[in-house]
Parts: sequence; structure tokens; C-alpha cells
Amino acid sequence: MKVVVECEVGGQKLSLTTGQLAKQAAGSVLVQYGETVVFVAAATGPGRPGIDFFPLTVDYRERAAAAGKFPGGFLKREGRPTTKEILTARLTDRPIRPLFPKGFHDELQIQSNVMSCDGVNEPDVLSINGASAALCLSPVPFQGPIGAVRIGRIDGELIVFPNHEQIAEGDLDLIVAGTVESVLMIEGFGNQIPEDEMAEAIMLAHKELAKICKLQLELREKAGIKPFEYEAPPENPFVAKLDDAVFQKLSSAMQSTVKAERRDGAKAIQEELITKFFPEGADTTEDGATIGDFKEAFHDLEAKAVREMAITGRRLDGRAPDVLRDVFCETGTLPRVHGSAVFTRGETQSMATVTLGTSRDKQRVDGLFEEELQQFMLHYYFPSFSVGECRPIRGPGRREIGHGCLAERSVLPVLPNEEDFPYTIRVISDILESNGSSSMASVCSATLALMDAGVPLRQPVAGISIGLVTKGKEYKILTDIIGDEDHFCDMDFKVAGTQKGITGIQLDLKNDGINEEIIRATLEQAKKARLELLRTMLTAIRRPRAEISAYAPRLHQTKINPEKIGLLIGPGGKTIRAIQEETGASIDIQDDGTVTVSGGNVSIVEKAMAHIEALTEEIRVGRIYDGVVSSIKEFGAFIEIAPGKDGLCHISELSDGFVKSVSDICKMGDRLQVKVIAVDDQNRVKLSRKAVLAEQAGESNGDVDTEAEEE
Repeated sequence: MKVVVECEVGGQKLSLTTGQLAKQAAGSVLVQYGETVVFVAAATGPGRPGIDFFPLTVDYRERAAAAGKFPGGFLKREGRPTTKEILTARLTDRPIRPLFPKGFHDELQIQSNVMSCDGVNEPDVLSINGASAALCLSPVPFQGPIGAVRIGRIDGELIVFPNHEQIAEGDLDLIVAGTVESVLMIEGFGNQIPEDEMAEAIMLAHKELAKICKLQLELREKAGIKPFEYEAPPENPFVAKLDDAVFQKLSSAMQSTVKAERRDGAKAIQEELITKFFPEGADTTEDGATIGDFKEAFHDLEAKAVREMAITGRRLDGRAPDVLRDVFCETGTLPRVHGSAVFTRGETQSMATVTLGTSRDKQRVDGLFEEELQQFMLHYYFPSFSVGECRPIRGPGRREIGHGCLAERSVLPVLPNEEDFPYTIRVISDILESNGSSSMASVCSATLALMDAGVPLRQPVAGISIGLVTKGKEYKILTDIIGDEDHFCDMDFKVAGTQKGITGIQLDLKNDGINEEIIRATLEQAKKARLELLRTMLTAIRRPRAEISAYAPRLHQTKINPEKIGLLIGPGGKTIRAIQEETGASIDIQDDGTVTVSGGNVSIVEKAMAHIEALTEEIRVGRIYDGVVSSIKEFGAFIEIAPGKDGLCHISELSDGFVKSVSDICKMGDRLQVKVIAVDDQNRVKLSRKAVLAEQAGESNGDVDTEAEEE
């Protein structure tokens, strides 16, 4: 039976439809907003034997056909997921994952496909809402529903579900997901948004997403589906066996400022207990408990130790809740790259390198909306040695792509305009050590490396991760969380920004949500840490370097009349090729008349620019040109003052005295300085050498008079 429910959000109708499509899926929903439609299906199956984690897989795809387009490139079938698809899959996964009970290890797969895109409304938020609705209809213990809303801002006014153009025009792009009671996930980017204004936008989103949660409950009720009743697995028998004595011993072993010492201390206790409970390599105990049961209980005991210490304000490494780890910054680390820096915070270390390129190096980004050219890229790499492990080397995974894009969009708002700094910029963040928030370390190292490269940033940016541990109604907010606190506690709230405000924000939770009080307190604590980081970073480099690296290409931009683009290119590209071959420069021309010239040094660029200006500039009356005699007639000489542009210097204007014959003054190929004295209605140029001679004589007389006066 087809069921449709709808409500108004952001001034448009949001509808959910089920019961018509994909009826063999565990749950399926068609989500429509405007003429953008996303189909989401959930499928479930029995868990694999011995698995100790929740195997949730989320896949999001944007078919080009949804926008009436063919895929770009040679192959006309979509292949591996794009960056946008990976980021949206992560957005969909993050608020859903915490809402499943501990011990639920069944296979669960969510697939979102964009079926129609109107070019106005973004489909990514619809995927989150569709996934929640599909799970509400499925036989799984989903403790939802959740809703998701995007918030934009233009001229200080918040907009619910802004369209594609409004997002590009505004200074805020914020996505918030949560339940009716609390916020579960935040991802947003802004142009230095103050903390209180960001909090207001988050709370507006939470108010609006409650409507979508209620709409999903209405859909489930009308579809006649009752909430799934989940029978929790029996209590782990090792919970009672790992007594207070073990807990105290483990707590003591885990207290160290060094990650390896904490890990080795816990591992030694674990191996000792395994020998005790499983003598001679046994797989089970006398009461049937397995070694898997033991490892699960030991993991929970580690979590308890970390949380108990944190809630009392006594963290694993001895810091107070609001204290940063030691920070070290260095710039100019590498000799040949265009900019480099190392940022170290505790046992987290990022080395950033900057490469400056030309407009030809821009990244083309194709998708459902119009093709874009990306001028700034930040690529994040996380090798296994950074955490002391040995793993196969593969291409970048979803986590690396997600962390890189978070850092990239956090730095983007402070970059100079393309008109002021026309370089294409690529930053690489290599994580050399990791123990907590390497993505925010990448924000810091990227800022330092960009300043080292001479990129004129509007403001320096720093980033920090804030954690949370709760116990009943009591909670503690933790600045600069380490890996164990991230793993065992409740929150990873990343905030990046300048001294003026927030540029990037991302919230991941392991509990069932946080309230407004915690959100506001976290933003303020993050601001305090961010300002402290910025002060430390600026001791390494106070401001962007005045000059870019000697190894970076030199660029110069100019604007010509678009009607003269053909003149600059020439027939079959003859003219532009000749300039490039003669000067060694590269020339790029845009449809609006913007011309970018690049070369290995300044002289190459200036030489090419001189050719371009001479070829394309408008002839100005009163200006003196250095021309070449191209033709001699009885009545005067035609002189080329710009490529392809001749003017007539009449015989009477060749000299300040009587001229019997033009050939007495010049011949073909001679260089003469001439002044433009007129341009008639037919664009014919009249030149005068006599006027130039008169000006030169006047300057000479003036010099003599001045010297006489001084004497």
C-alpha cells in the first residue's frame, strides 16, 4: 500500500513516500523536496559469527541522469564514488550509528540514490532524512527517528533549507541532525561566524528538524509498522569476574603522558588475565564464556577507567579538562617546496607542504550541478606508521577524504580572492604522528605552511577537538582530546576558526545526543583553546612572507576587452603560440577577458605581458609609442605601434623642419618614437614624430634652466 506524508520546511513541501517501490527491502522511502528526489533503501541480514562491532554500511550515489546529464569522461557509466558522494555517505552514517543498542551486530546496509535533481535543492540532507525513515520502517532496533536540516545565512538572516545559489552567496553552510530531544551531528562551514551566532543557527536547525522526526513517525504509523522489539543479548559473564581490584590496577596502568606506555600497560594486564582465565591456550572457560567475551568485557573496563578519571577532572595524561597539550610549530622545514610547516600538539603531528600553480592546475569538479573549477585543495594522508602500526598501503579511504575536506573548507574562507592572488593552491597534510584530532592539526599546519609560502591569508586559522564524558546528569567537557578519550568517551566536537569566529565545525557523538547547554559551553571552551593555539602559532611566523618562493611560478593577470580575445589568439592560435615560444611564458585566457601569464621568473612574465598589452590595449591619444616603420609613401610613413595596428605619420609630422622626402627621415624597419595626436571616427590613427621631438627638446631646456638656477 502506497503511503505519502508531507510537511512544510523552509517554505517548501517535504514529502516521504513508501509502500510502492522496492518492497523486498527491509525499508524503503522516496524523499522529495522541490523537484529533487532521493530514494533510500535499507537491507539487513544476520551478523557474521564472532564479530565484535556494528557492521553498518552507507552508500550514497548521484546519478548524472538525475540532472539530465551524461557522466563526464570517456566512460558513460558511473564508477567509484566522487568526493561529494563519499562525504554525503559519511554525513548519513554519523548521526545514525549511535542510535543502535550495544550488542546489535547484524549486517545493515543503507543505499541512497539521487533519482532527480532540479539544480536548485541539494540532495545530501534528503539522504539523511531518507535513511532514518527507511530504518524506522525496518525490522531493526533503531532508536530514532532523526531529522536533518541545512541552514544558510545571507546578510545576517538565517535561511532554512537554502537552495544551491543561496549557499554559494551566503556566509554559512550548516547541516544539523538530531532527534526531537537532542542534537546528534553537526557539520558546518562559515566565514568567521561568532560562537553565539553559530549556536543560534544550530538551535534553529534543531527546532526545524523536529518537524521531520514527527513526519517519520506519522509515516510509520500510517504504514502500519510497529517499532521493532529488540531482545538484548545476555550479560557478559566476565563483567562480574573483572572485579574492583582489576579496575584499580588497570586505571593506574593507563595513567601516562605517553600513548605507548598506556597501551603497553593495559596490554600486559590483559595478557595476564587471559593466562588466568584461559590456561594452556583454552578457548572457553568452564562456564562456556569465550575469549571474545573476555575481550569485550576488558574493553568496557578500559572505557570505565577512562570515563571515571575524566568525570573527576583527572585525565589519563594528567591534564585538567581545559588544558592543551604542549604545542610546537616550525615553518620553512623543507628547502625546495613552495611552503612548508610542522605542527605538533602532544603526540599528534602534521607536516604540511604547499604547491602554487597556475589556472591550468585547477581541479575540475563535475556533478549534478554545474561544473566547477576548484582553486584550492587540501589533501590529507594518514599512513599506518603514524599510530605505530604496519598495514597494507592503499589509496585514500573515506576517513582520509573526509578529514581532508574538513580541513580544506575550514581554511578556505581566509584565502585571498583570485583577483588578488591568482595562484592555484594545493596543500598536503602528512600525518606523521596521531593521538587525537589530526584533522585539526592539519588546519594549523596548513595555515603555517600557507603563510610560509607567501599566501596573503586574511586571518590565521587554528582548530581544536573538544570531548565530553557524561555520568547521569553530570558531564565534563575536555579540551584537546587524546585518542583514548575520543574512543571511550562520548563526543568529538571539532571547531576551527580565527580570532574573529568559526570557519569549520564538525560534531560526532557516541551517545544519544547533546543539548543546547553543552553546545554553547563547548563552543566557548573551543574558542579559548583556539586563541591559545593562534598565539603559539604566530610565534613561528607572524605574518605571510612578503614574497613567494623562488621556485614557485610567477603569475600576472590582466583584463582585456573580450572582443580582442580572437586578436590575441590569432588565426588557428598562431599569435598566442608565437608569444609563448618567443617569451617562454604560458598564457591562459578566460571568456570574460581575464588573461593569466605564468613563467619561471619575472622577466619572462613581463616580456609576455608587454606583447599582450601592446596587442590588445586601446590606442590612446597623447601617448608616445615605440613603433616600427611598416610602409613608406610619398605623403608619409605608416608605423606599426602595436601588433596589427598601424598609424600614419604625415610627412609634415616627421620632423620639426621642412622634409623634402620621407626617405630622408626613415626607411622600412626603422624604429621611431611617435605620439598619437588623433584617432578619427573610422579608427584611423594619426601620429607625430615632431611632437615627440618637441617634448624632448622642452625637457632638455628645462634641465639646463634648472642647473643654471642652482648655480
